[in-house]
Amino acid sequence: MTAERWDQRRWQQWLLNRLTVLLGRPVTDRDVDRPLSDCGLSSRDAVTLVADITRLSGKEVPSTLVWAAPTITALSRALVETTEADDHVPVAATEPIAVVGLACRLPGAPSASAFWSLLRDGECPVATVPPDRWESFAAGQDLSRLPRHGAFLGDVAGFDAAFFGISAREADEMDPQQRLLLEVTWEALANAGMPASSLHGSDCGVFVGLSAVEYGHLTMADLSTVDAWSATGVSASLAANRLSYVLGTHGPSVTVDTACSSSLVAVHQATRALQAGDCSTAVVGGVNLLLSPGITAVFDAAGALSSDGRCKPFDAAADGIVRGEGCGVVVLRRLGDARRAGDRILAVLRGSAVNSDGRSNGIMAPNPRAQAALLRRAYANADLSPGTVDYVEAHGTGTPLGDPIEADALRAVLGANRDAERPLLIGSVKSNLGHLEGAAGITGLIKVVLALRHGQLPPSLHFTQPNPRIDFTGLRVVDAPRSWPRYGGVAR
Repeated sequence: MTAERWDQRRWQQWLLNRLTVLLGRPVTDRDVDRPLSDCGLSSRDAVTLVADITRLSGKEVPSTLVWAAPTITALSRALVETTEADDHVPVAATEPIAVVGLACRLPGAPSASAFWSLLRDGECPVATVPPDRWESFAAGQDLSRLPRHGAFLGDVAGFDAAFFGISAREADEMDPQQRLLLEVTWEALANAGMPASSLHGSDCGVFVGLSAVEYGHLTMADLSTVDAWSATGVSASLAANRLSYVLGTHGPSVTVDTACSSSLVAVHQATRALQAGDCSTAVVGGVNLLLSPGITAVFDAAGALSSDGRCKPFDAAADGIVRGEGCGVVVLRRLGDARRAGDRILAVLRGSAVNSDGRSNGIMAPNPRAQAALLRRAYANADLSPGTVDYVEAHGTGTPLGDPIEADALRAVLGANRDAERPLLIGSVKSNLGHLEGAAGITGLIKVVLALRHGQLPPSLHFTQPNPRIDFTGLRVVDAPRSWPRYGGVAR
């Protein structure tokens, strides 16, 4: 039997029958618009279903199709489509943005120069949880069965409160993420040649990515210890607002929480604010500390953590994330302003875009078509052909589901029709430091800026055998140090 000429209704009926067998329960017309994950379809079932469709149709079907078309109606429609809709949405080019300063504090790398050494040398500072880090959050609970691997900073409590004009009592109530962000921001401004005092009274904007708000569970659990500083100490909004307050700046001040994308969405918002004239300088950061075992327990229960404490992006053995912590900050200005001011320009951001995966196959599941559409809009906004890009610092979580979907979108938009000797190079800093969650994006951005400055691409670690669920046509993982290729004469 062949399905080459089947219409949508025929495919829909076949899917209802096949899913009834696959799931061991009746799947009926009432289920056609429910996400397949709600019907009980697992990732393993999805792979089986795609294999069945491939055999039946007689042509290769992408392994990510079930996530691109997450309902029976959408999947049956996709199976009869001969061409995909063009997701390219032209956007008027806007003024590029210059990165004029940066700083970071990361596991095994207390500075940007140390971070570059870590990347260049292929180091992975993943270790066990520092002694006493979680015990105060889980007094009396058995933590012995909880995974203990992660990329951790050393001292996250030390802080020179007087330097920032903050009383010792108020500093005690401050989330350590606020303290870390202040320190790294001062370092980034120094790197940019902008003393913090020079921004007082200016329209400098502050944009911070942060998704962890665990500190309040410790400081406000006992009502007898709550005081006037408790709320400002733990409020997520204060991560950005305290920076604006201490700097004395009047530009936008925004804390962004969009989970893993928080700090890159903060970069997007900062570039748009600069282009709109809402600010003339922007401080953009991301920070993440693993102060509680709670989220680790959640990821463990969901089976999302790597079994060996190593993140293996795009590898056949990829089996989950490793959690990490740290902070990164960049200083941005409009390119023309930076040139007129004589700033040292570390890199140029030519465009950005942001979207949501929408109704995918489960609220935590990615959507390859949405990712591809996002890439097309970003490059249209940047007025760049995706085919001119040398390297992509990928999200690269090292998960069985996320890696194939991300690679599929990258191949479709940036890897198509490339010469064999000019593949799209990809890598992920998560192979070094694990997943920094709210600070993941800014860490990847800083990695790319440093790589641009040194003209080298550091290796993406733990890549030994390509993931068989990924079509690497036009793509190549940077598994060893190499020079930046500059396919078009300019490093992109």
